[in-house]
This record gives sequence, structure tokens and C-alpha cells, in this order.
Amino acid sequence: MIGYVTLGTNNLPRAAAFYDAIAKHFGVGRMMEFDTFIAWGEMGGAPGVAATLPFDGQAASVGNGTMVALAVETPEQVQAVYDTAIANGGSDEGAPGPRGDDGFYAGYFRDPDGNKLNVFCMTDPVA
Repeated sequence: MIGYVTLGTNNLPRAAAFYDAIAKHFGVGRMMEFDTFIAWGEMGGAPGVAATLPFDGQAASVGNGTMVALAVETPEQVQAVYDTAIANGGSDEGAPGPRGDDGFYAGYFRDPDGNKLNVFCMTDPVA
């Protein structure tokens, strides 16, 4: 159902560097690029992520309660993406680890514009 998710930015070159680094963990790169918009992913593949300068010319702002979740296969991949995010200007919103006992393993971070993301995988539930 979801084709891609767009996040606002006030600094497209900074957002580009951040998401270029994150996209490598998913084996994708930029799939669309314009002066005010860049999207990462693979045409016809899984949903992608885009960063854009707002069309209305106003400052980008962070949605309260809005979060983009990025799926990976293993806890090690969760850690790698999280570490890459932090190393590229992201900020911590919850270090990688299990959340509850249902097998949900996730790390939370914000991009340099303050947009909240999570990287997660499912593991064996705790008995």
C-alpha cells in the first residue's frame, strides 16, 4: 500500500548525506532526485523514503507522533543502521534492544531535522 514516505528538511544536502548513509544498509541508493527532493529506494521495490524542502516555502517541521519504521532481518542489522544514523548526525531516541516480550527488537533515532525513525526486526518471542 505505501509507495514511499516523505520527510521535510530545511537542509537538503545534510539530509542527503544522512539518508545516503542509511540507504546503504538496505542495498539501495537514490531513485529520484530533483533540486528540492531526493528519494531513496528501488523503483518497483519496497517502499522508499524521501527528503524534501516543503513545497509551500515554509520551514519544515517535525510531526508529533509521526515515525518512519525501517525493517531489517537481524538485531545486528538494527545496531548497524542505528550506529550509522548516530554517526551521520542523528540523535538517540532509544538504543537498540528488545521491546516487550513479543520478539520486537528496535532502535529509535531522529534524523538531523528531528524526524523520528526506528529500525526494527522480529526475533523469537521471550517465553
